[in-house]
Amino acid sequence: MSDQVTELEERKAGKDLYSYQKEAINKIFKRFEEAKDDYHLLYQLPTGGGKTVIFSEIVRQYLKHHNKKVLVLTHRIELCKQTSKMLTEFHVTNKVINSTANLDDQANYSCFVAMVETLNNRLNDNKFDISDIGLVIIDEAHYNSFTKLFEFFEKSFILGVTATPLSSNIKLPMKDNYNELIVGETIESLIKNKFLAKAEVFSYNVGLTSLEVGANGDYTVKSSEDLYTNNDMLSKLIQAYETHSKGKKTLIFNNGINTSIQVFQAFKSAGYPIAHLDNTYSKKDRKTVLKWFKETPHAILTSVSILTTGFDEPTVNTIILNRATKSLGLYYQMIGRGSRILKDKKTFSVIDLGNNMYRFGEWGADLDWQKIFRAPNYYLDKIISDEEIESNFKYEMPPELREEFGNSKEVYFDVKRIYTASISNGESSKVVLEKSIKQHAKICIENSEDVYDAYELSKKLSDDIDYRVERYTKCICRSTHNFVTWLKEDYRTKLRLYLKDNFDRDFEIIHGRPPED
Repeated sequence: MSDQVTELEERKAGKDLYSYQKEAINKIFKRFEEAKDDYHLLYQLPTGGGKTVIFSEIVRQYLKHHNKKVLVLTHRIELCKQTSKMLTEFHVTNKVINSTANLDDQANYSCFVAMVETLNNRLNDNKFDISDIGLVIIDEAHYNSFTKLFEFFEKSFILGVTATPLSSNIKLPMKDNYNELIVGETIESLIKNKFLAKAEVFSYNVGLTSLEVGANGDYTVKSSEDLYTNNDMLSKLIQAYETHSKGKKTLIFNNGINTSIQVFQAFKSAGYPIAHLDNTYSKKDRKTVLKWFKETPHAILTSVSILTTGFDEPTVNTIILNRATKSLGLYYQMIGRGSRILKDKKTFSVIDLGNNMYRFGEWGADLDWQKIFRAPNYYLDKIISDEEIESNFKYEMPPELREEFGNSKEVYFDVKRIYTASISNGESSKVVLEKSIKQHAKICIENSEDVYDAYELSKKLSDDIDYRVERYTKCICRSTHNFVTWLKEDYRTKLRLYLKDNFDRDFEIIHGRPPED
């Protein structure tokens, strides 16, 4: 392509391009000129940065100056439709290759949009002529389903685009399929220049040691569902929503259909407007749900895997990660669903119930994508483990609960420090829980007028009790589910008994007077 062409042409059709988009297009066309015909180039740009706009303009220019055709590949039918619509806005006539498409007229088109599985079937049946395809564009290129098609396009320039150039399969790194990565504008820059909204993150400490990792390197659905469907986690989810997102349009991501259904039922029982969506829904039902979500001001949508890519709804004000993931790409994709700007939307909230921020860092932090592309295993090996994350947790009472314990100067109890000191003094490890129970009883009595008040306050210490017991079991290296569950119940029983037997004595010591009858 000539120098005249590589300088992005001004055009009056389609969408206006931002300066960083023009710069990206110029860089990509420069590689067209310099590289061989079968070069594989990868381009990274954050969710919301306009990847579809960029490659649609690339298609428009490519077709104008080359006597070859273009194929755009996606992994979902919704993305096919969105991509086709965008190309049309750029005045690129295109044909969607779906399961029902008639290809008798394919000679009349120079641009095609296809789903990867559909195209694979058509190619294996020799029903699609690819002899004139000069450029193949792969949307969401981090998904490995596309790689099986590369053998069909050995003479084509392949351009992959993604927000996260880290393969969805740790055993198939992207550097094995792409020669080079071009990194686009950063999230930080897009926020600074008001192209993306800024994320305000509220992270809750969650014990994840019960989760299991599957063959794909991420947490299994079964172990996730066991954790996220229990009453404590559902209560924590609703409490987090009510504290940080009540009355705001909210999108909840889960790892498992049953979890999402349980979330739906819990919010519905609490009187909130909510819908559930997963990949078993028909196209019609999916469209109905998304239309309801778009048009309902305070809607909540709980989902599973289906809305992480290709879903753009700028009115979303809160993203809730009701799951943990070991996938950096998924982490960025989920949060990115809330980053679209509106006239009156400059920020959005993220509620993290999976320790994801501790694992990957803040969304929008400066990541060295080139290093991640070249050495993904080195990056993945450095991700902090759940055990290490949880070892650094410190329980903090929610502000509204802390007010109920306002007469107490200190409510925190350092289990690990007390354990270390007790062992050093030759004491049994059980002393730790005994001291913890006494401290819990003390703060209850400090803020009560009678034993019944103390009982009620002790019930509100549930999260703190669970935290202390879990810290204790890590110290003694006994963390089986049954043992931890029994120990939590035993702790609560002993706290109630302590208050029953010692309330009058301790009240007089603390307050300097006997309790009133």
